[in-house]
Amino acid sequence: MAEQVNIRMMGYFAIEANGTVHEELMAKSRKGVSLIQYLVLEQGRPVSSQRLIRELWSGSRNGNPENALKTMVSRMRSSLNEISPGLGMCIVSGQGGYRWCCAENVLIDVLKIIDLLKELHTELAAEERIVRTEHLLELYRGDLYLTGDLFSGQTMCNWLHNEYLNAVYRMVDALKEREEYNRICEICRKATKVDDLDEQLHIELMQAMVNLNRVSDAAAEYLALRKNSRQILDAEPGQNVQEAYETLADAGKTIKFNLDVIRNELLEREDEWKGPFFCDYPVFKEIYNIQMRNLERLGSTMFLAVIMLGNLENSSMTGKTQSCMAGLQEILRMNMRKGDIITRFSENTFAMLLPMVNYSTGSLVMERIEHLYYQEYAALAIPFHVRISPLGQTPLVKVKG
Repeated sequence: MAEQVNIRMMGYFAIEANGTVHEELMAKSRKGVSLIQYLVLEQGRPVSSQRLIRELWSGSRNGNPENALKTMVSRMRSSLNEISPGLGMCIVSGQGGYRWCCAENVLIDVLKIIDLLKELHTELAAEERIVRTEHLLELYRGDLYLTGDLFSGQTMCNWLHNEYLNAVYRMVDALKEREEYNRICEICRKATKVDDLDEQLHIELMQAMVNLNRVSDAAAEYLALRKNSRQILDAEPGQNVQEAYETLADAGKTIKFNLDVIRNELLEREDEWKGPFFCDYPVFKEIYNIQMRNLERLGSTMFLAVIMLGNLENSSMTGKTQSCMAGLQEILRMNMRKGDIITRFSENTFAMLLPMVNYSTGSLVMERIEHLYYQEYAALAIPFHVRISPLGQTPLVKVKG
């Protein structure tokens, strides 16, 4: 087993070997994946068979759990060897139980994260601490994946989550001393993808935005957090967030806007806008509402276009559809204009706002995208459907598909 093997346990469970990502183990045996997770989280310590049986078959009426455990271990070793020859040897038996023994070419994200968190609790130079925290942010792509079989797994999941947030807070504090507010925005944005309801992250993000003269962005951040809190928690943001927002609002009223600073900031951001603007659906919806008001006031024209891949009667995603959606996104990125605004409306649907002169122009644009799509992905036989209509008019006009 000379090839590099990466086992992912953060966000979801998958094994990557020889450039191929394998996710089929969960479908084959959820308990088998739970066994691997349990042994990995013990970090090389042997686990008795009785302990594994209590954890994995608690409340089960299995008449012979010892034999069931041996059978499952044998099957998981075979499955791992199918992914990468010799990988099954990582499950080592002995001392009345089993342990996970990582080969040199096997990397597991959760174990590397645990090592980084331990290192961050030691004395480190400021720059070295930042480097390790950035590595942590790259690896922590979601909370520890749990199958539901491990009672002890939730404890480890909570510990990792809290330690991750504490590491982010410490890095933000270090960057504030250096007045690196753009990096703070990037870090907080990345961390909110892991925990979008953590109020401290949003407070730090809003404060950094204000320090960059982006008061309106800070206000939008507060409104987005408020909306999420209402939808998910059925409550307003905590008092700390509301007080922070009031402070930021006051700062927005008194902050000294320098024309050259603002102009330079806008120019820097303009350099990054190459091609259409991709955004999340909540942002897309806000832009849509703003455009509707502008259309009424200025009498200008804008079109709404929708592209859907797959069967109209059955919108369930397949691996081929996912591949086509990724390819279609790149086609849109390379061929749409700067003024176009695009969002992933659902798993198999893109929605777009197109500043066009007339319907004919918009239709030609969509026909070009369809041609490029079929030129690249015709062999996969995933249908392309498109609709386009001026804003404020329904229903959308069928173009093709």
